[in-house]
Amino acid sequence: MSILIYFITKINKHGKKFFMSTILQNNWLIYILECVDGSLYCGITNNLEKRLKQHKGEIKGGAKYTRSHWPCKLVYEEKSASRSEALKRELSIKKMSKVEKQALINLVSENIS
Repeated sequence: MSILIYFITKINKHGKKFFMSTILQNNWLIYILECVDGSLYCGITNNLEKRLKQHKGEIKGGAKYTRSHWPCKLVYEEKSASRSEALKRELSIKKMSKVEKQALINLVSENIS
């Protein structure tokens, strides 16, 4: 895992200061939540604990979908080398049918036990 964080102070065209930051982290995850109604939600994050709190509505952010379908449980997670790769994988999972997603979840569950 590599983390690079830096901040730059700049002045915009109106003379106001603002900060630019770059955070490079290679610890991205693709995750699937199973909601109370049996629906599945797929997303990516580099901070799963924070993201789950966002989904619950405990902190700002998160998808409206999961807040309205809570409680949800984490049923799948997969590491990714970069945000770009995580986004590509998320898209491929979102294109899967519910049966295919459930098979993916079951495959990982079987390998864990």
